[in-house]
Amino acid sequence: MDEFNKIIASEKPTLVDFFATWCGPCKVQGPILETVKEKVGDKATIIKVDIDSNQTVAARYNVRSVPTLIVFKNGEPLWRGVGVHDAETLEAKLKEFI
Repeated sequence: MDEFNKIIASEKPTLVDFFATWCGPCKVQGPILETVKEKVGDKATIIKVDIDSNQTVAARYNVRSVPTLIVFKNGEPLWRGVGVHDAETLEAKLKEFI
């Protein structure tokens, strides 16, 4: 949890993908996030959090379904989306907070 808090406390926007290994839509979202990472480069951070392995973090941010995507900056959640999102939407959302 300390490492997670350190990452989201950055001034650089951090997109957190709350996922589960058993979740079909989460498997679709993964490659999309790779594309987004290539486009935004070092201007933003993208991390994945397995809700089954990190139940405390998932509960803290009220993650009820997966995939849930949350953009953090300076430790504050700025945007939240549930379900699969396309690369263009996520890239635009991250650029809003860069």
